Amino acid sequence: MKRNIIETVMGAVVLIVAASFIYTAYNSSGVKNPDGYRLKAAFEKIDGVGIGSDVRIGGIKIGSVTAQSLDSTTYNAVVELSVSNDIKLPYDTSAEIVSESLVGGKYINLVPGADEEMLGDGDMIEYTQSAINIEQLIGKFAFGSADDKSSESEKDAE
Repeated sequence: MKRNIIETVMGAVVLIVAASFIYTAYNSSGVKNPDGYRLKAAFEKIDGVGIGSDVRIGGIKIGSVTAQSLDSTTYNAVVELSVSNDIKLPYDTSAEIVSESLVGGKYINLVPGADEEMLGDGDMIEYTQSAINIEQLIGKFAFGSADDKSSESEKDAE
């Protein structure tokens, strides 16, 4: 009987410790919706950017991606961003999708403009640059330059 009580207490302690680890991990992960105002940006393609991806200025996280949708008239990907309330962005701010590294994830980088008017909740960022597909770029370079050299050597032979 005494052994059952000890096992029950130890089980309860393990559950409490596990719950505290989960709570701490969730709070420090930045997954929850941050307080802030919402902005939208339309891109031709958003390869590698998903809900929860970072929004940064100068490499510093100022928000995250909260939603994605497809504009049925332009067929552009519309991304909704949540930006910290203490960051005020000029109206001519631009958004670009960039890679953390050659094999790393992607995030949205905001480049503030110089306009006097500031973006507000629900506004659209007008100036955007879509993700660059590294594989396509390498393929174009490899096969494009091979075609150019072969056509040059054929011209030289004539």
